[in-house]
Parts: sequence; C-alpha cells; structure tokens
Amino acid sequence: MSTETRGDRGPDGLRCLRRTLTDLALIALAGLDVVVNTTPSTHYSFLLPVLACLALLFRREFPRTALLLTIPGLVVGFTVLAAMVALYSVARARRLDWQLIGCGLLAFGGCLTLGPMQLFPDVAVHEACLRALYAALLAGAPIAVGQLVRARCELTDKLTELAAGRERQQKLHDHAVRAEERTRLAREMHDVVSHQVTLIAIQAGALQVVAEDPDSREIALTIRRLSNRTLEELRNLVGLLRSSTLDCEAAQPGLEDVPELVADSGLPTTLTMGPMPGPVSPQLGCAVYRTVQEALTNIGKHASGAPVTVHLGLAGGSLHVEVRNASPRGQDGMAPLPPGGHGLMGLRERAAMLGGTLTAQPTEDGGYVVHASFPLTAENLAAPAPAGPVPVSSPTAATPVPTDGPAPSSPAPAPVPVTARRISHAAASGQSALASAEHLAMLRHPRPREPSPAELHLSAQ
Repeated sequence: MSTETRGDRGPDGLRCLRRTLTDLALIALAGLDVVVNTTPSTHYSFLLPVLACLALLFRREFPRTALLLTIPGLVVGFTVLAAMVALYSVARARRLDWQLIGCGLLAFGGCLTLGPMQLFPDVAVHEACLRALYAALLAGAPIAVGQLVRARCELTDKLTELAAGRERQQKLHDHAVRAEERTRLAREMHDVVSHQVTLIAIQAGALQVVAEDPDSREIALTIRRLSNRTLEELRNLVGLLRSSTLDCEAAQPGLEDVPELVADSGLPTTLTMGPMPGPVSPQLGCAVYRTVQEALTNIGKHASGAPVTVHLGLAGGSLHVEVRNASPRGQDGMAPLPPGGHGLMGLRERAAMLGGTLTAQPTEDGGYVVHASFPLTAENLAAPAPAGPVPVSSPTAATPVPTDGPAPSSPAPAPVPVTARRISHAAASGQSALASAEHLAMLRHPRPREPSPAELHLSAQ
C-alpha cells in the first residue's frame, strides 16, 4: 500500500490544474517516444505501447499498477519514457522497501530486453554488459529522483511543523510573561493605590461626621462616594489583571451611568440628552461614559468652577458626545493637580476602535470643548437592535469639558492595550476624588486673605 506524503495531498484549483497539465505533457512525450522508436510488426506491439502511455493517467493514484502496465510495452515497443515515469511515481509514493526494490528489478529486466526479443541471444558479452549497465541506469535514475523528491517534501513538512511548534512555544512564553506582569501590576495596585484611596475614603467619612457646615458634609459625602467607587473599579481591575483571560466587558459602566457621573462631579454642570439609540454594545456605552468622565476630570483639574455643559444625542447616524466648559475663573488658591498625560490619547484610541473620532480644542471664549462621534454600526448596537430611536428626556446635571492641552495634529498613535486604558481611567477616578478633597480642604481651612496696603498702614499706627 502506497503512503502519499503531505505534498501530494494538495488542495483543489491551481494545484490540480498543474498536475493535470503535467500528466498530459508526459503522456504526449511518451507517445512521441513510441512513435519515434516503434516499428509495429504485429498488433500487440502497437497496442502495448499505447496502453503504457494511457497508464500514466492514474500513476499518482495507482503507481504500481501503472508500472506493471508499462513493462510489456517496454519489452516490445521501446516505451522507455513511460516506464521511467511510472517507476518514478512508485519511488515518489513509497519509502525504499522490498516492494520498491522489486519494482526496480522488474524495470531493470524490461530494459535488458530493449528491442526485439530474438536479438538478445546474438548479443556479445561486452555488449550485454553495456546493456546491463544501461538498464541499471534507466531503472535506478527514476528511483533515485523519486526518493530525493520524497525526502525533500518530508523535510519541508518537518520544517513547517517545527516552525509551527516554535511559534506555539513563543506564544505560550509571551502569555506566561504577560500573566506574570499582570499579576505584578495587580499586586502593586492593591498594595499602593488601593491603600491611598482607602485612606481618602476614611478621612472623608471622618470629616462628614465632624463637619458642622452642611456644605462641607455634602462635599465629604461626595468624596467618600467617589472614593468607594474608585475602590470598586480598582477591585474589578485587580481581579481582571489576575484572571487568565481578559474580559473587557466585566463591570463596565454605560450610558445609564452618565447622569450619576455628572451629578457626582462636583462641577456646575448641565446635562442634556437628546434622542438616544436603543440598547448599545458594552464597548460603546463604556466609551461614552469614559469620554464624559475624562472630560469632567480635566475640567476639575484645569478649570475648576467654570460652567460646564454635557450633551448626548443622535445626529447623522452617529451618537455624539460633547463636553464644553466656559472660560475658567481666577485661581482659587489650590495647587494644580498633576496631569495624567494619557487621558485624551486613550479616548482617541477608544473612539478609533469603534470607528469614531474625538476632537479636543479650545473655544473662542477661552473655554474648552471635547467632542466625540461614534457611528451606530451593527457592532456598536446591542442585539437585537430596536426598530427606531427612543427619545429620552433631558435631565439637568452637569458635565465638564476637560483637556490636557490642544489636540495634536499628528496621526493617532498605536492603540494602547485595554488593561492600560482601564488603569488610566481608574487613576482618573482617583484624581476626581483628590480634586474633591482639595475643595473640601479649602472650605474647612480657607486660605487667609492678604491685607491691603491701607490695612497694613493702619495696623502700623
């Protein structure tokens, strides 16, 4: 039984066409060999070479049968080429075993009788030796070439398997390295960030109890609520980092959480929501929420106290999100919070992944505006999609427009991994809590007003 190598189990199409054309060309050459070298004296001496040529049609499927059919024509009709092709097919399909050796000896015997059989007894000894050498060459060359081609195909298959194995090993190594790095990040976030945010929540709770001013108690409550929310997001993120698979949709906020986000921002914000789509994908809902969150965080850091408007609505088959703040007021005496440096960049990457765009630029009145547009494609809508948009009332709340600086004109950078973006947004939540804490500190311990020159003169007298 022949054992075909992987190279012979080719697909359809071009490979089959190439094989068919090759077989037809070999049959034509074998037929030409018969016509040139055969002078038929009997019917069988003409039919047997033709049968040998036709046997090449199924040399790939039944190589040994094709070889047996070419031997009679080789003996009586000089069909040397057909026999050599059939013997090559046998050597190509099998390893070197006793069956292949037997086929080679059969072809060798047929080559010894080249020409009319009655001429063989009249051949001299030296001519018989030359004929034997010639027959060995005609029988050995196809076997050698067939074995060489088979060995090359097997070597190619082994190299392909080896490359695939190395690629799998590299992927496993990369996965192990990423898992170790995620575990380290989770440990650091739990030991450092969670500890600091927990202290903020505890201090805010203590201030809420001892504060006599209702406004101070309200701000302390807001700080505690923001800190608890940040701890919850950090807890989810630590669990995500320690898990073996990254579930990007786990515990993610969405469109329905935007009003609460605006209300807890501590900024004079007005939220308007126009006609809204039906259920959207978790990715789109989270992108809208993070856009508003980052904008409000930036406003709290750079334009605290400035009026803010947040608008969500449909227009032109896309969901638009705009956060705009007026010109910031004078300095209130608080030290500026350190910039994150990656907020707007992460928002642009998130919008690009959903097929949308995000712009952030200053306005003519000295304020700032962040605008994001997300196309309502099938991937961005949750299944099943509703028949039409569902109008939503416009609750009042506030949203701010944050910015780390003017929008760059250079192309968007390469996407940042999901885990890095989630860490950035968790840090943004912590910065919101820090901003609220500074507001509370200024309320409880207002900065002393510097005396005017007239007051200094009176006090000197």
